[in-house]
Amino acid sequence: MTAVAVHHVVTGRADAPVVVLSNSLGSTMAMWDAQADALAEHFRVVRYDTRGHGQSPVPTGPYDIDDVANDVVALLDTLGIGKAHFVGLSLGGMTGMRLAARNPERVDRLVVLCTGAKLDPSSAWRDRAALVREMGTQAVAQAVVARWFTAAYLASNPDTRAACEAMVGATPAEGYASCCEVIAAMDLRADLPTITAPTLAIAGADDPATPSSFLEEIAENVQDGHLLVVPESAHLANAEQPETITPAIIVHLTGVSS
Repeated sequence: MTAVAVHHVVTGRADAPVVVLSNSLGSTMAMWDAQADALAEHFRVVRYDTRGHGQSPVPTGPYDIDDVANDVVALLDTLGIGKAHFVGLSLGGMTGMRLAARNPERVDRLVVLCTGAKLDPSSAWRDRAALVREMGTQAVAQAVVARWFTAAYLASNPDTRAACEAMVGATPAEGYASCCEVIAAMDLRADLPTITAPTLAIAGADDPATPSSFLEEIAENVQDGHLLVVPESAHLANAEQPETITPAIIVHLTGVSS
């Protein structure tokens, strides 16, 4: 499939190293709000909405992992960026791993959060795609957000819960379903040993969707991997524990302890 011109926003210093932030299934670039300003102090920050999400185009599916990786290459080309750091969560992390394996010349350092090289059973993702195509993303919004955060966090942050459920519910059904099919078909296990970019794999200790063992597999199988398991965080760990995760990202990307 031809790459699409994804919606994006660029902040930070024009002369700084570039970091690309890639969102999870069912979210938009707003999921990086807790990191964006801090990262912009060190980097030129490129945030984008994955195809089928937010303000990006919604091509008719099916999509595969190379399609979403191709969109990033096209974005870098559009912005005149040869090589960038890449930070992705869940589907965004899968995109980053595929990009780092397939186009190593485009990825400097890599951070993947709350993701996996293969997410079984694939039938569950196909079933979710079918449900969303029939009923819309509102049908899954509550259940999705219940996995994004710990129960304690959701109980004490009702406004965040409501905003995130609205974000999932606003995701175009075809875009969400087609990205479910990306995950259903994806198997990056053979890619991991070929990834040369220094990689930080961050797990939420309480993540029911991608447990810490998934991130441990990534850290152990890439050529230069490190694992960070963050307590009291679920699938959207970056939003639940930014005080831990944001500095860890900056240290990994700059190589300088804060």
